[in-house]
Amino acid sequence: MKQSESHYHEIRGLRHHVRTWGAPRAPKLFLLHGWMDVSASFQFLVDSFTREWHVIAPDWRGFGLSGWTREGYWFPDYYGDLEALLDIYQPGAPADIVGHSMGGVVAGIYAGLRPSRVARLASCEGLGLARRPAEHAPMRYAEWLDGLKNPPRFRPYRSFAEVAARLQRDNPRLTADKAGFLARHWAKELDSGEVILVSDPHHKLANPYLFRIDEALACWRRVTARVLLVSGKQSSIPARMKDTPAQLAERKGAFHNHREVEIEDCGHMMHLDQPQRMAAVIEEFLEESAG
Repeated sequence: MKQSESHYHEIRGLRHHVRTWGAPRAPKLFLLHGWMDVSASFQFLVDSFTREWHVIAPDWRGFGLSGWTREGYWFPDYYGDLEALLDIYQPGAPADIVGHSMGGVVAGIYAGLRPSRVARLASCEGLGLARRPAEHAPMRYAEWLDGLKNPPRFRPYRSFAEVAARLQRDNPRLTADKAGFLARHWAKELDSGEVILVSDPHHKLANPYLFRIDEALACWRRVTARVLLVSGKQSSIPARMKDTPAQLAERKGAFHNHREVEIEDCGHMMHLDQPQRMAAVIEEFLEESAG
């Protein structure tokens, strides 16, 4: 198992944890995790890389070992956090970024906001959320207001083994050894002996803003980076998005310079299900699109 290092930075008034692997002199590769995940989940992907990389993987605000905010969690904050991260680790040069799920959404939108800052982007099921008509807005705002009165909480676990078992229930392809490793990064033990998840439960609060597909498409059309769209053959995400084939093609086609790869025997958590295959796909993309 490749050894990682932890670094802490004050980013936009919040303490952020950044996990790195490899020597700083090696080519930089940024890995951005998804919702309710942590940077340590990329361990198996990093172990599967055959090339030498300086991998830089933040815990997004409110996740992992990064700080929490009382004001809530909004996508624009993640764009600002990513820009600050690039200013620290790769100032003045376009970056190679791999984003999974929410991390892919953040990276894809950011690549349209700052085209010159992103050289190559691998978006792993990061094509956004289900389309919501404007008529859903009043209900969503009301749901958010209700949530403010009754903030969500995570239930405690009796042990890390119980957390690992829950991870395996959520992802049947996850082996026991990987689940045990992840449990120690997804959760922490309290003085009482109870084990709780490290992420902020306020992420479970309904977001008052609907996902606006037209805004996402407008950003994606501005992306100049070479783009790889990666999906899992058995992923549930396409069904959740509820797109027609034409609508899904519209999302993908917004990236002018892209190609697609589908990984067999793989669900949404592809960095856990098929880390070796995912690593090969990413490194092949980065090698063929170099220069």
